[in-house]
Amino acid sequence: MHHTGDILLGTLGLVVILAGIGWMTWQILRRSHEPVKLVIRTVASLIFGVACLLAAGHAFIFGPFVIVFMGIVFSIVWTPQIAEWISSPLTSLFTGSNEAPDDVPLYSSAYAKRKRGQPVAAIAEVRAQLAKFPNDFEGVTLLAQILAEDMADLPGAEIALRNFCNARNVGPRQVFAALNLLADFHLKLSLDEDAARAALQEIVTRFPDTELALQTQERLGHLHGAAERLIAQHDPQAVPVPEGIHNLGLRGKVALPQPKEIAPLQQARDYLAHLQLHPRDAETREKLALLYARDLQRLDLATMELEQLLAEPHHPAKRICEWLNQLATYQVELGTDPELPRQTLSRITEKYPGSPAAEVAERRLARLNLDFKGRQTTSEVKMGEYEQRLGLKYGRPGEGGKRPV
Repeated sequence: MHHTGDILLGTLGLVVILAGIGWMTWQILRRSHEPVKLVIRTVASLIFGVACLLAAGHAFIFGPFVIVFMGIVFSIVWTPQIAEWISSPLTSLFTGSNEAPDDVPLYSSAYAKRKRGQPVAAIAEVRAQLAKFPNDFEGVTLLAQILAEDMADLPGAEIALRNFCNARNVGPRQVFAALNLLADFHLKLSLDEDAARAALQEIVTRFPDTELALQTQERLGHLHGAAERLIAQHDPQAVPVPEGIHNLGLRGKVALPQPKEIAPLQQARDYLAHLQLHPRDAETREKLALLYARDLQRLDLATMELEQLLAEPHHPAKRICEWLNQLATYQVELGTDPELPRQTLSRITEKYPGSPAAEVAERRLARLNLDFKGRQTTSEVKMGEYEQRLGLKYGRPGEGGKRPV
């Protein structure tokens, strides 16, 4: 019985020792940058060590020389690894971790070669990184930019972007950015509004009733005439200027020609016609509300336009707060009931409590009565009639020293 207990105790101790060696080996392999090479090096070292020991046992005279030779070989093979194990705890004190950095794609070489005017070499660098990191957004967009802008290969750039958009595990934001980039290529490089519109419409089709679709619909509302505007930037056309008044200095007071302005009603009709085609164009609707309030003095129509914007989903909180503040301003300027702007500003504090926009709304609420009193006082002051363009009237030096009024 005593002998059996010793055997069991010895077996348990051997198991514990082997488990400890196995755990240490696993930790070393897990932290190693090249675990396969480490395993091969370990196995080769064991075989070489056993062979050296056997040789030293059979040739006792040369045994010391064999042992020295074995030590030299082991020092050459294992010194870098041992140095790394010893220095790793020290370096981790400064780096914060002894884990190897994540492998990430590097495009610095591609950027440098593109800058030096070597697009083919830059494409090769990008493709080499994409082979290791498929569907990397930066790499795909860089590849498309080089193909479209440097190689004049717009079809190749479109294929790269569309393959990226149709790949798995690609987020909606990345698809949105890629298709917008494709639309930019069609506009800037081929002046093709229809192709750009098709690329943008694909976003609306892929992600209906989302913030991405809303932003895209706003851009679609301003796409008409974009090609002509781009042409005008690079090839300015002559602007016809009407002939001026001859001998102006010899005449008395002459009414200077004034630029023809679009009447507010006509401008409102133009905005409404545009919104019939692009009802999600928030910028145009905001301009229409401003025209209703400031030029036509129609608070009801301005309120209707802004409320339509506020009722649309997926608008960011910043824009919603801007529109509510804008509506409150119109209600102060054109309304007679202080309760209207109070209710409007309270919508901000209720919808976004504790936010910076809510703090601004609370400050406006605190001084709302003063704003109304100031507006009423200003409206009661009767302004006299003043000659137009007073700021443009200067006296000549030496003629009475007249100054601008």
